[in-house]
Amino acid sequence: MSANRRDFIKFVVAGAVTAGCPIDLSAVAAQTGDAPRAHTADVDGEDNRICHQVRDKGSNFFTRPPATERHDVVIIGGGVSGLTAAYRLRHRDFLLLEKEPHWGGNAYLMDYQGNAYATGSAFLSKDEFAYSFAKEIGLEPLPVNSSDPSIIRGELVLDTWGEGLDKLPYPAPLRESFKRFKKEMLAIDVEKRAKELFDKPFSDFLNGHPAEIKEWWDAFGPSNWGAASEETAAALGIFSLQEMAGESRSDDRYTWPGGLGAITKKLAEILQPKYKDRMHTGATVVAVVNEKERAQVTYMLNSELKTVAAKAVIMATPKFITRRIVEGLPDKQSQAMHQIRYIPYPVVNLIFDKPVFNHGYDTWCPGNSFTDFVVADWVIQKQTGYQQKFNILSCYTPMKEEERGYLLNETGARKIAGNVLSDFQKLMPSLNVDPVEVHIYRRGHPMYMSTPGLYTRVQPLARQPLERIFFANTDSEGPASATSEGIHAAERAVKEAEARLAGKPMPAQKALAG
Repeated sequence: MSANRRDFIKFVVAGAVTAGCPIDLSAVAAQTGDAPRAHTADVDGEDNRICHQVRDKGSNFFTRPPATERHDVVIIGGGVSGLTAAYRLRHRDFLLLEKEPHWGGNAYLMDYQGNAYATGSAFLSKDEFAYSFAKEIGLEPLPVNSSDPSIIRGELVLDTWGEGLDKLPYPAPLRESFKRFKKEMLAIDVEKRAKELFDKPFSDFLNGHPAEIKEWWDAFGPSNWGAASEETAAALGIFSLQEMAGESRSDDRYTWPGGLGAITKKLAEILQPKYKDRMHTGATVVAVVNEKERAQVTYMLNSELKTVAAKAVIMATPKFITRRIVEGLPDKQSQAMHQIRYIPYPVVNLIFDKPVFNHGYDTWCPGNSFTDFVVADWVIQKQTGYQQKFNILSCYTPMKEEERGYLLNETGARKIAGNVLSDFQKLMPSLNVDPVEVHIYRRGHPMYMSTPGLYTRVQPLARQPLERIFFANTDSEGPASATSEGIHAAERAVKEAEARLAGKPMPAQKALAG
């Protein structure tokens, strides 16, 4: 696309890049003795310096005021894990703290003129815990019912790993290689070999196969579990292919317009009418300290440092944040948290005012600046009377760890969005259409990498309760970052906290089979 064409397209940059702290720094200076400094990482007024001070200098950098409130449980983090914990603790005196100005975390729904679109989590399976949980809170999951297509060498291939293997735009020997790889993966008993396969890289199973197969999986992996084949636990890649291509396969995926942000939106709508005074956005936690009778939680709200006391604390935050603000973590547990790696993962939404692509729900595009794109309103397109006003395509754009800095300012974020648009328009001649707007939602650390050994060794140690402090979030549970795992982690942490409050032994953790 020429620069002149792009000049007429509106680009919108949103989202927090890091563990951001949207607060008034001048008010903090008097309490910390550290005057504000000029910096270049601002977009939309975002400022991360307080969190960076915690990162670089530790939570003791702040003079913590004495506790002014007491609660049964303080929940830190207002994503799906924290909201689920609050929902399960409605009978308790809870306090929920979220640093962003909205609820939802990485499952956050956005809207364009009444049309929902995703900024992260896309779908769930019927056998996932989140499916029954969604129904419990009053959401009816809508079936996707669409095998994943791919766009390869300018051609749309429907049902990529099913009947599509015969239609791949490759020479016959290469198509046969895809079929042979599929046969080999289907023959592996993942459940029986779980421990071995979770500790081994998926690339071991790609050796000896053509580069085109690896290229496809190096798009699929980062989008789904944050890692290319060399750094992916083999069990994930093999199991995913078996789900897509097995003899008894059927698409059991479900979602809502705009993705799984519908769950966090619904949770917030349930909780806020009754508990609004105990749910704070814009609240940045800087320290969590275990003491003999209660834990102390210090946070910044409305330019003021506050401390509250709690009988229990649930850390529904990523571990790279958790290990910086929880004091007294055992060295091995802190190191386990430190081993968890996270990728930057923006989502670029292309908003068209006419139909551009409605051929499949989730389409894979190996070899491009984005991995795949989802049709935002796919699950309601066939509802009686529905008319598509905007065709919104959510392009998932996982990046390498070392590329995180490109998201720090508007110029870099806009360039990423521009590259996605250019690549999209080159996929097929029919897609060379200009959108009315391009929205990029930036996230610096939203998805952990499902590396070998993470599920079997690292996560079990990272989530061990620490006296009055319990650990939730999607990166607590595994095997891959998912809304369902975030909900499951919250359920576990709530049971542990309830046991502590009742003076009972901690519930036993389920061991990995194999």
